[in-house]
Amino acid sequence: MKAPLKGIIDDIKGRAPCYMQDWTDAYGSGARIFAPTFYIFFASALPVIAFGEQMSRETDGRLSPVQTLASTAICGIIHSIFGGQPLLILGVAEPTVIMYTYLYEFAKGKSDLGKELYLAWAGWVCVWTAAMLCLLAIFDACSVISRFTRVAGELFGMLIAVLFFQEAIKGLMSEFNIPKDEDKSLFKYEFQWLYTNGLLGTIFAFGVLFSSLKSRKARSWRYGTGGLREFIADYGVPLMVLLWTALSYSVPTKLPSGVPRRLYCKVPWDDDSNYQWAVVQDMGKVPLGYILAALIPAVMIAGLYFFDHSVASQLAQQPEFNLKNPPAYHYDLFLLGIMTLICGLLGIPPSNGVLPQSPMHTKSLAVLKRQLIRKRMIKSAKECIKEQASSSEMYGRMKAVFVEMDTAPPTDGSVNNELKDLKEAVMNIEDGGETKGKFDPEKHIDPYLPVRVNEQRVTNLLQSLLVGIAVAAIPVIKAIPTSVLWGYFAYMAVDSLPGNQFWERFLLLFITPGRRYKVLEGVHASFVETVPFKHIATFTIFQLLYLLICFGITWIPIAGILFPVPFFLLISIRQYILPKLFQPQHLRELDAAEYEEIAGAPQRNRSLRELEGGGGETDEDFYDAEILDEMTTSRGELKFRTVSFREDRPQVFPESTSRM
Repeated sequence: MKAPLKGIIDDIKGRAPCYMQDWTDAYGSGARIFAPTFYIFFASALPVIAFGEQMSRETDGRLSPVQTLASTAICGIIHSIFGGQPLLILGVAEPTVIMYTYLYEFAKGKSDLGKELYLAWAGWVCVWTAAMLCLLAIFDACSVISRFTRVAGELFGMLIAVLFFQEAIKGLMSEFNIPKDEDKSLFKYEFQWLYTNGLLGTIFAFGVLFSSLKSRKARSWRYGTGGLREFIADYGVPLMVLLWTALSYSVPTKLPSGVPRRLYCKVPWDDDSNYQWAVVQDMGKVPLGYILAALIPAVMIAGLYFFDHSVASQLAQQPEFNLKNPPAYHYDLFLLGIMTLICGLLGIPPSNGVLPQSPMHTKSLAVLKRQLIRKRMIKSAKECIKEQASSSEMYGRMKAVFVEMDTAPPTDGSVNNELKDLKEAVMNIEDGGETKGKFDPEKHIDPYLPVRVNEQRVTNLLQSLLVGIAVAAIPVIKAIPTSVLWGYFAYMAVDSLPGNQFWERFLLLFITPGRRYKVLEGVHASFVETVPFKHIATFTIFQLLYLLICFGITWIPIAGILFPVPFFLLISIRQYILPKLFQPQHLRELDAAEYEEIAGAPQRNRSLRELEGGGGETDEDFYDAEILDEMTTSRGELKFRTVSFREDRPQVFPESTSRM
């Protein structure tokens, strides 16, 4: 462990030389900077609105989308200006919603706290949480985050996905019921209209779910131009929310007002909302015993924020992104403590680093930087072609452009290594290689560009300001049906499953031995071929039981606030118990630091059943009817399938007039 404050001081020294560059690097992007800005704004704002509605239901309106949006905007602006790693996106997350729900359940049951002092007591919880986060940063606790391996991260992600599903189901069921504290005699709460509201809610929720999932895969669609597919993939989810909100206004006018049910929250400029921003005045009214008791939930929240914030920061700075500026884990954690204190005093839930928005932000800036470098390199290459320069001269100029645009330029040796493939492609012109005679910069540069990220603060600041503007747009946001948000909760749950190896291994348990060859035919995780199935099953069942324990704890009244404890215990379990149950090489594969995949091998005779030496279905079971289905169309025609085109058989390709 370093000396106190050593980590924070080192972070400040490392980031200080980059600070001005973090602002100036954005200006060279021009109007292109708005694409990642709006992309991250929508990715941040929609979940925050959904969490605000969840908080409103769980706290009887004490908190709402106004407070969650305000917290996200305030913390985002502070972090974008003063934070160490500007690529990190902050927002109110599901763990915060869970903890604030438990705090409300506890407070409203105590006569000397009650609903009136709930936010004041939560403010004291934030004070303690802020103090602990600052102490963790001062005493170099961030070095411990490396002990949270994939097994912990996947379990935490699966728990959040399950809680999303739970909230979506609870919300959808509530569409068929009368809301709490509402007048049951109202016309819109008669049985037929409640049933109609529930049916419409079901249609809107599933519509948002399935249309959002489809739009996310737009890049692989066969139809539409490349620009259109990319736009739908990036902005399809908010577009689907807008689409289904618009469709909710197409229902017959004979329906009573309030069907379908829509968001309800007070606008921030109402007189009744002023108390939300003056909670600090009531913090002195909280009894001393409860101020001290606030230390217990504060420990849980501090641990959650420490884990969630650090992991989000790690994923935003993955080695594959080739970032040039140093990290600032200790300083950012210290700043998180300051922001948590500010939020507590304002009576709003704190924000922390969120997933998947943080790595999404880095990825969007990597695409932006790639576009800028590509544009300059293509221009340079075309000038060389026009001047009839040699291949070596062309490569030299493109390399000079790359070095010029690469912030904090690396050594010449590393540049040569990163541009090695591009150099070979250019030099192959003279050798009659794969490029065969003419080098086309538009086609041949793209595959060989190294990953670079436009590391700057402007996109984070702008998207945070847009979230702040969304607070003023609450009257418009209130037009969204609540059922649309339940569908969005379900979408967030389903969308988080791909890439989670725990989920992939869980599905593998349901595949019979005779059908496991199907896994090998597609792209699959490396552990499928390197770890025996019985060990995969044992490891997965252990994770499943642990997940059920964590989920069960969330159902315990009041004591559910302790649900983060099992994740802290998992550090010791992973370090001392699991190595005794699994061979080291198997454990390294099942709990690998990186997500490694193997390309599929479409060969029917290559089966996991054979690798495992197990039995199962006979060849006849999966050859007869299955092969017949594959070889006939839905109209019953027999397909004529060739392995490949012969050289003497001409192939006709559509001429490409534009880059897709």
